[in-house]
Amino acid sequence: MLSQMRVCLVSGLTRLPGCVTLTSNSKAAIRVAPALCRHHQHRTFSSESVGVKVLYDGRCLICVTEIQFLQFLQRSWRGKVEFVDIALPGYDGEKYKDVSYEMAMEEMHVIDEKDEVHRGIPAFAVMYSAVGLGWLGSLMMWSPVRPFMDKSYAIFARNRLKWTGRGEECTKGHCEKKTH
Repeated sequence: MLSQMRVCLVSGLTRLPGCVTLTSNSKAAIRVAPALCRHHQHRTFSSESVGVKVLYDGRCLICVTEIQFLQFLQRSWRGKVEFVDIALPGYDGEKYKDVSYEMAMEEMHVIDEKDEVHRGIPAFAVMYSAVGLGWLGSLMMWSPVRPFMDKSYAIFARNRLKWTGRGEECTKGHCEKKTH
């Protein structure tokens, strides 16, 4: 059995950055400097992100419901997240790191504060982190959970248009952009 288990504390939940080592024969926790924690070699999901752009389908009822919830949560971090409705006629992918309408319709895209594009589950993790739900983003990216999240999201992304009653305007999984 493992004698130690490393757990990265989630900054959004505990407000304490870094990692803790829990020993199997002790209930005491020993703080480990972030530089020594292997989890900090990857993107951290803190609620201190700035300039995050969330690209979402404003004609998807499920997507809009989630975005409205995130906008509500963002109130205390106003201006840190820009929610971009790709379904609006003026959407221009060139302004958003060349993420075309078709690409954004296939799966969730988020552009972080460093101008890096994240897709799928990593996009959700960045988005949740930006509105103060860093613990949820970390949970989704946690290695035991991540494969399940990836598979579940792939199924959702592949079927969301059918499940939301938008099959009529869509062919081969893509919707034609409405120009009003």
